Amino acid sequence: MSVSTDEMAEFLGKVPMFSGLKKSQLKQLAQRARVRDYDLDTTIVEQGAAGIGLYIIARGTCDVRRVHGDDFTVIDTLGRFDFFGELSLLDDAPRSATVVATDDVKAVVLSKLDFLDELEDDPSMAVIMLKQLAHRFRRIVTNL
Repeated sequence: MSVSTDEMAEFLGKVPMFSGLKKSQLKQLAQRARVRDYDLDTTIVEQGAAGIGLYIIARGTCDVRRVHGDDFTVIDTLGRFDFFGELSLLDDAPRSATVVATDDVKAVVLSKLDFLDELEDDPSMAVIMLKQLAHRFRRIVTNL
C-alpha cells in the first residue's frame, strides 16, 4: 500500500517534533520519508550502532532499552506518533539505546542526509524543530 505525499504530510504534522511546521514544509519532508515494516521482537536500532535517521511510529509499539551487558532496562514504551533517533539527526554519536518492536510496527523513516538537505533548503524548519526537541528534553529531565 502506497501513501501519498499529502497523507504523509498530514501524518508528520501530528508528530510533536514537526507540529509547528507549515504545510509546505511538511510536504517537503513527506517527499523524502519512507515507510518500513518491522515484525514483533525485531531490533529496529541497536545501542552503540551508528545512527542513520529518525523513526516515527505509525502503527504498533516499541520498547526503548538501555543495554547493560547481557541485561537491559526498559526506559520507555513508544506508540503512534512517538519518535526516536532524533539525536542521530544532529550528531555523529552512536545510538544511546536499543529499540525493539513489541508488536508488528509500521514506521516512517527520515534519513539523516535527507533531513539535513531539507534544513539547508529551509533553515527556518530547524528553529521550529529545535524548540520541540528542547521541550521534549526538558520533559524527560524533569521526570527523572
